[in-house]
Amino acid sequence: MNGVSRATRLFGIIAAFSIGCAEKPSAPASSPSTSETSVAPNTTTTASENLAFEGGSADGMNRLTPEEIADGWIRLFDGYTLFGWKSNSNLTWSVHDGVIKADSSKAENKGLLVSTSRFADYELRFDYRVDKGGNSGVFLRTAIDPKDPAIDCYELNMCDKHPEFGTASLVKRIKPSKLVLGDGDWHSFHVRMEGPKITVKFDGEQVLEYTDTTEKPLTTGHIGLQMNGGNIEFRNLFLKPYGTQPLFDGESLKGWHDVPGSKSKFSVKDGTIQVLDGRGFLESDRVAGNFVFQFDAITNGEKLNSGIFFRAMPGTEANPSNGYEFQIQNGIKGGNRAAPEDFGTGAIFRRVAARRVVSDDRTWFTGTLVADGPHLATWINGTQVVDWTDERPENENPREGRRVQPGHFSLQGHDPTTDIAFRNLRVVETPQ
Repeated sequence: MNGVSRATRLFGIIAAFSIGCAEKPSAPASSPSTSETSVAPNTTTTASENLAFEGGSADGMNRLTPEEIADGWIRLFDGYTLFGWKSNSNLTWSVHDGVIKADSSKAENKGLLVSTSRFADYELRFDYRVDKGGNSGVFLRTAIDPKDPAIDCYELNMCDKHPEFGTASLVKRIKPSKLVLGDGDWHSFHVRMEGPKITVKFDGEQVLEYTDTTEKPLTTGHIGLQMNGGNIEFRNLFLKPYGTQPLFDGESLKGWHDVPGSKSKFSVKDGTIQVLDGRGFLESDRVAGNFVFQFDAITNGEKLNSGIFFRAMPGTEANPSNGYEFQIQNGIKGGNRAAPEDFGTGAIFRRVAARRVVSDDRTWFTGTLVADGPHLATWINGTQVVDWTDERPENENPREGRRVQPGHFSLQGHDPTTDIAFRNLRVVETPQ
């Protein structure tokens, strides 16, 4: 929440908007703008979002270790819902016992389950199981509805019976270095996308290396899970953005500056940016438009409020924070993590609430933000909490409308109770 102390909020929303807020009030979103149905049309799930799924399933599936989370890995599939995915056809996708399945009962229903977010360079890990004689694949950097795998995507095939491009091939592009057979059992892929270069491991063994030398190599796109015949299942879908670079050197505030009028105290201690007191903002010299941004943060108090602004206009004393805000506030209502008190950590403040509050006060957490044109997605400790597209008319000021052009990052000191630290701030810009 921008520019309002926790005490002030107790006196109501009118007081909140009277302090340093140039934006017109809008109705707070009590839940993400995309429901389970709208995120993935024609899908069903067997568990509600109210389950405590952030740690993964009890059997260890769909779970990241604390070390992997700190290293930047995120879960594309939470193990319970299809949040962050959508179907591109009438094919029904569902979740059963921590596994994504496609309804293969009708032969005419084929298609992809597509990630709502696009990614450029990354590592991708997943497990799959396809029936003997089945036909499936994972589409990399794909369009929503690809027509030709030689042009519209990189199709990693899972089909032993394919006459030319069998399992572990990139269809219409290259075959693996050895025969790979995967029908009938669970197997794992580990894919690395780095510019035009693609490296593929099958069950831990490298089986393919490909460099796209065509005139138009694909630079970004969605991830698509395919059902093209027979039963197919997926689990343990994890992604790590590749190529992020430090936005903070861990030693000084070089590359950052105080916004005029700031009352917050910003300093460097033990490799972290310490933020005390407020109201105030520490703004990056660097600007970015489309990017993946990751960071660690800790709130050293109960229900403390802060945020990271992005695509922000240059801050002034009169208008210090005209940007989108990645909210940091761990309060919940009635002990229910699906009911954030103040939009919740990972929310886009005043636009869409976090569907769950995953992080806790006085404990380090890792945040991830993917900004891709008007689409914004956030993860906390590897769990996706926001999937939102800004459909407002364009405006230079994100408080007033959609902004896709580059802007600054800004760390917020919220009020006199502020006591928060940031570390490992890193970003990589991505293609439009």
